[in-house]
Amino acid sequence: MDKFPMTRAGFEKLEADIKHLKSVERPAVIQAIATAREHGDLSENAEYHAAKERQSWIEGQVLDLEDKHSRAQVIDVAKLSGPDVKFGATVTLIDEDTEEEKTYQIVGELEADAKAGKISISSPIARALIGKEEGDSVEVAAPGGARVYEIAKVAYV
Repeated sequence: MDKFPMTRAGFEKLEADIKHLKSVERPAVIQAIATAREHGDLSENAEYHAAKERQSWIEGQVLDLEDKHSRAQVIDVAKLSGPDVKFGATVTLIDEDTEEEKTYQIVGELEADAKAGKISISSPIARALIGKEEGDSVEVAAPGGARVYEIAKVAYV
């Protein structure tokens, strides 16, 4: 069984998602099924079939998230330090062509969200950054062509 590297915050979000599905979504769909049953003939009851489908999706999500929860390898980023980029690092990059500054945190695949500045450890940019230090230049293969970034700052927070 593979372990999933994950930050403490990502692990807590995973736990919150499981709790929400079990304590909010599951009871709501059970109530929706009961209400739909009261409407009579189940074979032609669209509300009933939709609620049962929703219930199936919720139970699948719970099983999937609980599996990931059991295989999570929580890494406490606050205990990490050093000049080089590794899992959990928050890295500030400067695009050498446009001088645009971007900040990313390198996280596990399950908690990656590029819009929130969290990139997966397996993403091309994270793979290019691992092992590098402040001041280094890295070339990243991007869909629009290779980009070159300078590492301006590496932090563990």
